[in-house]
Amino acid sequence: MRNFIVTIDGKQYQVGVEEVGATASTPVVTEIKTAPVAAPTAAPAPAAAPAAKPVSAGPVNGTKINAPMPGMIKALSLPEGSAVKEGDVILVLEAMKMDNDITAPCSGTISYKTTKGANVDTGDLMAVIG
Repeated sequence: MRNFIVTIDGKQYQVGVEEVGATASTPVVTEIKTAPVAAPTAAPAPAAAPAAKPVSAGPVNGTKINAPMPGMIKALSLPEGSAVKEGDVILVLEAMKMDNDITAPCSGTISYKTTKGANVDTGDLMAVIG
């Protein structure tokens, strides 16, 4: 027979377990009186840096590009006011540790309504192509 100490819900038990092929015997379970184990305390979280806010969107004329999912703007692929063609990558949205290329749905001139490093929610306006 082999003996083990098992902890369940903060209480320790000494358990005897019979080995396969060993002579038959009755397992023994004994509660060991111990002080409850305190859960480790987490260190205070460092103060978060203020998140970049999306640029306020005034009146919008053109094709809106809204965030398809929540995430962070990792990169603006083209300078403000650049001419884009349908299918061009206009920005990179990082969501769930993956980079997602956001492409232009039409041709025109890009006007960003967010900044690099800004957090966006689903549906937030990111850019307009006019």
